[in-house]
Amino acid sequence: MSAPYTLRLSVQNMSCASCVGRVERTLSALPGVDDINVNLASETVQARVDEPKRISDIMVALDEAGYPARTQSVRLNVASMSCASCVGRVDKALAALPGVLDVNVNLASETATVTYVEGALALADLLTAAEQAGYPAEPAEETATEDRSARKYDEARAMARKTALAAIFAIPVFLLEMGAHMVPGVHDLIGRTIGHETSWLIQFVLTTVVLAWPGRAFYTKGFPALFKGAPDMNSLVAVGTSAAYLFSVVALFAPDLLPQSARAVYFEAAAVIVVLILLGRWMEARAKGRTGAAIQKLLGLQARTARVLVDGEPQDVAIERIRTGDILVVRPGERIAVDGEVTDGSAHVDESMITGEPVPVAKSAGDPVTGGTVNGTGSFQFRATRVGADTTLAQIIRMVEEAQGAKLPIQGMVDRITLWFVPAVMAFAALTVLVWLLIGPSPVLSYALVAGVSVLIIACPCAMGLATPTSIMVGTGRAAQMGVLFRKGDALQQLSGVAVVAVDKTGTVTEGRPELTDLVLADGFDRAEVLALVAAVEEQSEHPIADAIVRAARTENVARHGVESFESITGHGVSARVAGCDILVGADRLMTREGLELGALAEAETRLAEQGRTALFAAIDGRVAAVIAVADPVKPSSAAAIGALHELGLKVAMITGDKRETADAIARETGIDQVIAGVLPDGKVAALDDLRNGGRQVAFVGDGINDAPALAHADVGIAIGTGTDVAIESADVVLMSGDLRGVVNAYQVSTRTMRNIRQNLFWAFGYNVALIPLAAGVLYPVFGLLLSPVLAAGAMALSSVFVLSNALRLRRIAPVMDESERVRPAANPSLAPAE
Repeated sequence: MSAPYTLRLSVQNMSCASCVGRVERTLSALPGVDDINVNLASETVQARVDEPKRISDIMVALDEAGYPARTQSVRLNVASMSCASCVGRVDKALAALPGVLDVNVNLASETATVTYVEGALALADLLTAAEQAGYPAEPAEETATEDRSARKYDEARAMARKTALAAIFAIPVFLLEMGAHMVPGVHDLIGRTIGHETSWLIQFVLTTVVLAWPGRAFYTKGFPALFKGAPDMNSLVAVGTSAAYLFSVVALFAPDLLPQSARAVYFEAAAVIVVLILLGRWMEARAKGRTGAAIQKLLGLQARTARVLVDGEPQDVAIERIRTGDILVVRPGERIAVDGEVTDGSAHVDESMITGEPVPVAKSAGDPVTGGTVNGTGSFQFRATRVGADTTLAQIIRMVEEAQGAKLPIQGMVDRITLWFVPAVMAFAALTVLVWLLIGPSPVLSYALVAGVSVLIIACPCAMGLATPTSIMVGTGRAAQMGVLFRKGDALQQLSGVAVVAVDKTGTVTEGRPELTDLVLADGFDRAEVLALVAAVEEQSEHPIADAIVRAARTENVARHGVESFESITGHGVSARVAGCDILVGADRLMTREGLELGALAEAETRLAEQGRTALFAAIDGRVAAVIAVADPVKPSSAAAIGALHELGLKVAMITGDKRETADAIARETGIDQVIAGVLPDGKVAALDDLRNGGRQVAFVGDGINDAPALAHADVGIAIGTGTDVAIESADVVLMSGDLRGVVNAYQVSTRTMRNIRQNLFWAFGYNVALIPLAAGVLYPVFGLLLSPVLAAGAMALSSVFVLSNALRLRRIAPVMDESERVRPAANPSLAPAE
């Protein structure tokens, strides 16, 4: 049992002495917890616990009592990780610390994200634990992505130098030894000139240089890990090459210790193995640098300086010095520095980096602008509203980094396997040597050495460790470039399994803003005159329908009139006197109440209502003059996007609080399969449960505050980026494009990325299943074939390079929906060429 120790926690929600008492009573009731001291002023709890596992009990108890302990997350850069086994050991070392709640180690980004109980441990404890496990760590800075890219570039250059240096010394060794075996006459030539013993001495010197200089890291890392009982990939290389090297040294300097038939050297195997593995790691470092290319592009969108008005004069100011409320000047072709609102001037702004849309957007006074976007023609001024880490671009970068560092559910299986993989390989290599020694042909010692070294070298947990995180990094990065942000990493896997996409109506399928669609006139009335009079009345109202009529009047540039004696008639409509006329605007019941005949317009109103439009009547001086229809128009891209979802094999349902007739009309127009209408926010949650019948997974797409419960309840919540912050915070995926085409592209990225991960895992596991027995010599009894350690090293390096190269193909994913809002020509988008 662990020795008792004192635990100090930071606790929320304590506001008075009674809170202190409740916290004390809650903790006193737990076994193994005593000497409790609750401090209201510092909002801390100090207690003695008998073992680390009590911390989780304390966390649960405090949470249930309403006083949750504060948690903290930190991101660490972790050095020396080279394979999946390293990931497992770092994870295990950090998770073993008392107070650590969650650990996520990512081999591709070489980081670890740790969530722990605030006060239970310090950052120094995490760094010490990683260091003692053999993987030095440091806190990741805010500029970690830029630093990492530079670090990977420097690492690749250093690895290239090491590889070149090792190759310079290893090539003569290879030519001397293998040339003598493979090229007729070379063996005799060496014997007649320098002599075979001298050749072996030259090979010894050159190989020693290779192992002690460019290859030194394999031994300084591999053997300590082995002696700690936690062997990693470096341990496999160190043991394998050391065995070949030491056997050769004995054959050269103490040949009498070996049987005559076994006196041979394998210096070329040790030297060339080091070269090939260094070559593989150089290629890995280069590829890893490219996996973060999307983040680098996003970082490149950030302006470094901006022109700020200071005392009325524009001055160049570093972006870090810009404050909310500053007025900035943007000239043609310049990149906008921060988020803001146009105050003067107009321009067309390229917002493709946010929305994925290539068409520039017109901006004038009052319109929002986003930092990182590019001004086209025109010059304008804008007021900074969000700066620094609060800008849209900064939030996008943060979301992408978090998604790239996520651990998908599929990774859990890989982690469990790789923890025991390297020890299992070493045990299998030892068994291989034993079997060859017992039943192998002469020279039995040489055959046993070759087979054992080949098994050690060919086993590659690197590919297993890289299979998932590299695909996640590239896939989520490419998604961000397409305007799709995966806020939560596991959504990347879950989205690929959905069968039904449920969508909200207003602001998702439709524009979210009513527009005047029809103005049907009675005989003897003029459109411009009627619209002018009605708009004058409706301008006094704040109803969205009134706003639609007013906007239409302004668009058509009709006359503007003053209003007298305006009156709102609750539940019916409005009345007023305009330009000497008595005007009534409202539902049919208002006309009936006033004793007015609807005539032929009643039929028109019925027809418009069947089309899902809201119809109002207008009367002028006691005579019904027109029926006015207002509707929330369907977004131009909605029908095409829903068609593309059908092509992908998905069902589409619409859940809305609007009435059935309106919802059905929109469903007919867009091709939606199922309509659930007239539901409140809680009803949307229940509707999602109904759609799950049969075990189907459901994604929900929405944009409003009332969509937040459904977004959180769905298997995958997808928020339209133009929606409210509450909706976005509740979602797993955010679409910056503001329409349903983003759902198609998000699903495509998800399915392609998961397919890519499965390909990588199949290769990584299949490679080992197939080649480890081959390296052990399973084909020798039948075909006389035994794999050379050199070929084993080449195959091992190739496996990691294959996984990384396959993941990098995801950078070529093209959106299913093009800018003209049509499905791309592929017969079935789900079978479109890859990545």
